[in-house]
Amino acid sequence: MQYIEIKKLLKNDPLISLKELHKINANFDRRRLHEWQKKDYIKKITKGFYIFTDIDLNENITFNIANKIYAPSYISLETALNYYGIIPESTYLVTSISTRKTYNFQTNLVSFSYNTIKPQAFFGYFINKNNNNFKMAYPEKAILDYLYLHPNIKEISDFDSLRFNKEVITNILNKSKFTEYLNKFSNKSLNIRAKIFMDFLKLWST
Repeated sequence: MQYIEIKKLLKNDPLISLKELHKINANFDRRRLHEWQKKDYIKKITKGFYIFTDIDLNENITFNIANKIYAPSYISLETALNYYGIIPESTYLVTSISTRKTYNFQTNLVSFSYNTIKPQAFFGYFINKNNNNFKMAYPEKAILDYLYLHPNIKEISDFDSLRFNKEVITNILNKSKFTEYLNKFSNKSLNIRAKIFMDFLKLWST
């Protein structure tokens, strides 16, 4: 198949995968990918995944790419917390949760980080259908994922370095959903860290 044909077929998908190309054409010659890279039509992200070079990359497309290059996964942790405005830092590292082993991708675009969680705790995310269909943790789940993966949190002062935005977190945190998600984890250590987090929030109201 010619590049123009592929471009038309995948015009609504920011990511090109070798697997998808073989679905379109079982006899697709992967040497075409090397030719298209030399002509600067496409750019390699990681093994088996490419993007069109004329795509106007933005945050939503990057999140979509993060979901697809290491599935199943959803955006969470620092990237999700920043997305909601809970923490101020915005970096070139996109953080995600996955049921697969912990893994990091270094690419020419950004770096992608995936942290392992047990299958029973792989919940609490939604699909943003208005913006490239990426999977994003709800704020309550993003916080719990962070607490789950940071056993070093032992006291209230450990939250100081995160610089939580008081106004934002007060407005968007659903405490009932937070408790519901916490109970689904069924993890005693997480319960302790969640209690420390809630005590931390109480300081804002005093």
